[in-house]
Parts: sequence; structure tokens; C-alpha cells
Amino acid sequence: MNVQRPDPKALSAAPFRDVSTGAAAGDPVALTRALVAIPSVNPTLADGGAGEGAIASACAAWLGGWGLEVQVHEVMRGRHNVVAHLAGQGPTLLLNGHLDTVGVEGMSIDPFAATLAEGRVWGRGSCDMKAGVAALMAVAARLARSGPRPNLVVALTADEEHASAGMDALVRSGVKADLAVVCEPTGLAVMPAHKGFVWIEALFRGVAAHGSRPDLGVDAVRHAALYLAALDPYQAELVARPPHPLLGHASFHAGTIRGGTAESVYPDTCRLALERRTLPGETSAAVMAELRGVLERLAAGVPELDAGLEVTLERPGTEVDLDSDLVRGLLRAGAGHGVEPRVEGMTAWVDAAFLNEAGIPAVCYGPGDIAQAHTDDEWVTADDIAVCADVLETFARSLAR
Repeated sequence: MNVQRPDPKALSAAPFRDVSTGAAAGDPVALTRALVAIPSVNPTLADGGAGEGAIASACAAWLGGWGLEVQVHEVMRGRHNVVAHLAGQGPTLLLNGHLDTVGVEGMSIDPFAATLAEGRVWGRGSCDMKAGVAALMAVAARLARSGPRPNLVVALTADEEHASAGMDALVRSGVKADLAVVCEPTGLAVMPAHKGFVWIEALFRGVAAHGSRPDLGVDAVRHAALYLAALDPYQAELVARPPHPLLGHASFHAGTIRGGTAESVYPDTCRLALERRTLPGETSAAVMAELRGVLERLAAGVPELDAGLEVTLERPGTEVDLDSDLVRGLLRAGAGHGVEPRVEGMTAWVDAAFLNEAGIPAVCYGPGDIAQAHTDDEWVTADDIAVCADVLETFARSLAR
């Protein structure tokens, strides 16, 4: 979507009007603005990041004020989850969103002004994903006021932008639900499938020597480069495999390379950080077997090559059946509010994987375009936020009927 950006100076100078009354009443747009105005940058990603403490306290106060039973859990030092329950009838629906954001360096607008202009809420986290959190919280407020309603769990988690410590802790706590919606920005499309990833460190060991002594030195950087070149056919092989109907092909790329100390010294080590994006059903063991196979074939022709591979982090890709009540129910609810029925794949990894792996079918559905996430002028449309809340409310009430 091509959008004419408003003048940054005018936007930054626009006053943040008092939205506390609207937020306390559960208005989704007011909640979005109130949430954006509370800095919650992930401190692992940016020095001085505020973390989730203040925003968790605010959310807990709103949810408690609407009558939900609320608990705040410190999942890491200074990092907090908010979990709230509301009794109803029928199945248990879990609505999830993360409270942390990426950093604000390089932003062209005031990241926390939470300005409402040109029908959009602007600021860091507005799209990813405070609009989604606001929409699901508005649904909680509405369900708390009157029935019918299912049993409801609101789970607001920490650290999604880094290692998902909050969702990991939530699942480990034994949270129970029959189905879940993770309100990431999907443009109001239902996204029942997403890719996973495997992060691999490749360590190449050489022999340090003066640059004038090739008879003594072994160049670890060169060996890393040979391995990267040898992986080109592997990338082509991934594209040649049958695609996933929603996610397309798996992929592979090199993230970082670090090695050497000076121009005149043969580098004794070189580290490659590699990422393999996986499709549902692919395992890290299978990925490592493929990458080791390439390394072993290379080593057979390069006798001095000494290297090893290690998984540093992995997250699975998961999917929910397209014919499930969760997918069909959200599509029906959306159609009732004029939303075009769309089922798409989420190419990014999301916390829904933890829920699916724990036996709680989870899909992504939320306001905003993922293309706006993490941008220097991040925004989300107010209409998207309001419609998302309406759709989620209709879907939730349909479960209790």
C-alpha cells in the first residue's frame, strides 16, 4: 500500500489528547493510543528499553476494572506477563498479544506521541502489535459487560520480539484453552499457518600466521566463504521442492559473518550465523542433516577444513486445519462485518507456535499490515482496529451459543 506520509514535524508536534476515559471504557482506538504512549521497548534489543512493566500494570488495571480475574507474572527480571480470566459457557477462547516492541532508533516521528491523524494511529508498536492488544482487550471489556460469552483467557506476553520468554512461560504454566487467536497484524486475513526457523552457528577453525607465511597459515574466513558458495545449490533445491499452499517455499540465508584480526594475519577462526526458515513439519534435526551433508562434501575436497555446526535457537512452523471451526468461524464472523474472507500464510514466525505445540489450536488474526511493523513511521488504521474488535466479539459470542 502506497501511503503519503504526513509532515513529520507536524505529526510529532500534534498533541496527545487525553484518551484515558475512552481506554477505561474499552474503546479499541483509545486503547491503542494509550498503549502506544507507554514505552515498552524490549531491553534485550535496545539499551535502555523500558520492558513490559509499566504497560503490564496498565493492562492489568483495565482488565481488573472490567471484572476479569487478573494476575501479573514476572517471567524474567523486569519482564511481565498479564493473564486474565472471565467465566462463561462452552469452550475456552484464549486471546493473545505481546506487549514488547522493537527499538525506536531512526524513527521519523515521535515514537510515543500516539497521534491520531489521517485515520491512523502513529507510533512505535501501533501496528506490531498494540492495535491487536487493544482490539482483544476491547472484546474482553464487551464480553465482561454481557453475554453470551465463552470462557475467556486474555494472555498478554513479554519478549516476543526476542526469544518469546513470555509465551514460553505461559505454556509452561499449564494454561488451558480449546482454541486461540493471536492478534498479530494480518490485515484482517485469517492466517492459520506460519513458518518456523532454525538458527545455526558454523564455526570454522584455521591456523593464525603472518600474512607472509602461507606455508603456516590456514585461512578460516576462506573456508567459511567456500561453505557459503557450496550452499548455493542447497538454496536452489529448497525452491525446487513442492511449495506449501499458504507459505510457499522454505528458505536459507547467511545472517552474519565474523572472523580475522588484521589484514596481515591469517584468521584462525570465522563464525557464520545462518538461518533456515522452515515449513510446518520440518524439524531442526532434518535441517542440520542437510547442512552437515553440504559441509562434509566440501571437506572431502578441502583437507585443511575444520568446522562444526551448532543449533543456537529453533522455533517450529505450525498450522491449523483450514476446515477447523476456528478458521471457518473467524471467516464467518468477518463476513458479517463486511470483511472479505481471506486465508493467507504468515511468513514470519509467531508465538502461535507455542500454543499449537501445546495442543491449543491457534491462528493469527489482527489489525494492520505487517509491512508497517518496525518501520520508521509505524502506523495502523483506526478502521482496522475497530473492525477487528467487532469481528473478534462476534466470533467469541458464537462459541457460547
